[in-house]
Amino acid sequence: MEDWAEIRRLHRAEGMAIKAICRRLGVSRNTVRKALASHEPPRYQRAAKGSIVDAVEPQIRALLAEFPDMPSTVIMERVGWTRGKTVFCDRVQQLRPLFRRPDPAQRTDYLPGELAQCDLWFPPADVPLGFGQVGRPPVLVMVSGYSRWLSAVMIPSRQSADLLVGHWTLISSWGQVPKALVWDNESAVGQWRAGRPQLTEAMNAFRGTLGIKVIQCRPADPEAKGLVERANGYLETSFLPGRRFGSPADFNAQLTEWLVRANHRRHRTLGCRPVDRWDADRQAMLPLPPVPPVVGWRQTTRLPRDHYVRLDSNDYSVHPSVVGRRVEVTADCDQVTVLCDGRPVARHDRCWAKHQSITDPAHRQAAADLRIAAQRTPATAVDAQVERRPLSDYDRLFGLDEVAA
Repeated sequence: MEDWAEIRRLHRAEGMAIKAICRRLGVSRNTVRKALASHEPPRYQRAAKGSIVDAVEPQIRALLAEFPDMPSTVIMERVGWTRGKTVFCDRVQQLRPLFRRPDPAQRTDYLPGELAQCDLWFPPADVPLGFGQVGRPPVLVMVSGYSRWLSAVMIPSRQSADLLVGHWTLISSWGQVPKALVWDNESAVGQWRAGRPQLTEAMNAFRGTLGIKVIQCRPADPEAKGLVERANGYLETSFLPGRRFGSPADFNAQLTEWLVRANHRRHRTLGCRPVDRWDADRQAMLPLPPVPPVVGWRQTTRLPRDHYVRLDSNDYSVHPSVVGRRVEVTADCDQVTVLCDGRPVARHDRCWAKHQSITDPAHRQAAADLRIAAQRTPATAVDAQVERRPLSDYDRLFGLDEVAA
């Protein structure tokens, strides 16, 4: 190799004649001529020899032509092979693709604004919920298909009301709406029935307001939303380690700060950062609807005497002045509001713990004052006049007047 390279250098760079190169390197003229005629480095190649499988190759081809997926061990039995197994299987492996119908895999590409994949991630980290309770609430994760922009927020529960509040929170932060959302068979989103996807009423109302499509993956098919599945793993391995959380609000604050750095990292598949594609992705999305969708908890009930309303296993106090009247309860992930005739009669921070009673001190004092006022007020006497019938009416009714006569 070294002589070949030096011969070509002396001849091409220094213009030396063949005889001069022979004298300089001490090689023959034929060696110099052969090196100058060869444009590739010299390589040792062993002469090809036949294989013991060549004799049965026509039989192997005949079997594969009829049965392309026949196992190699079965082919060995059919052709009566008694020699080494490895050399035979290697030859079958080389021949099999010639008889199989090509089935190439399609590379998945996403257009700007086309879709976003969604999933619930349950972080293996204890988050204080208040009242001495610790839990692991779900985190709603969304990944844009084109730019791989990652967004996430912790929500109180996986129920439909909280899930849609989280959806609207993330979509509002994007400022635009992707044309489709990809979901698995989450119970709050929908399920497959009789081989067809069926969305819940709440999800249909949500997507109808936004004017988008919701794509439900088939059961047991996590690869269909591999972007968000990998994002869940990335959150678990890169965000959680070494962190402690004081509350769900603290979790969301740390997560929001970390997501800024995550979306500025270089994505290996894209070859660039998600933020570099984000503007083009958003421009192709749909604008936000003029009227926001109705999300969160909404229920109407008659306020009982104990002036508490229940929401997601917790009881919240209401001003006792509206006892017995219809009230409307609305809630999101942060606040619970109670209205009576459009007037707020209670406002509480949303409690993420379970089975608690949340009481406003002003409501407790108002209830005590109303009870004292009710005890001091004397009962009003009712003047009831009852008609008194004459006794002769009864005599006439039973025929006693005739007997007396």
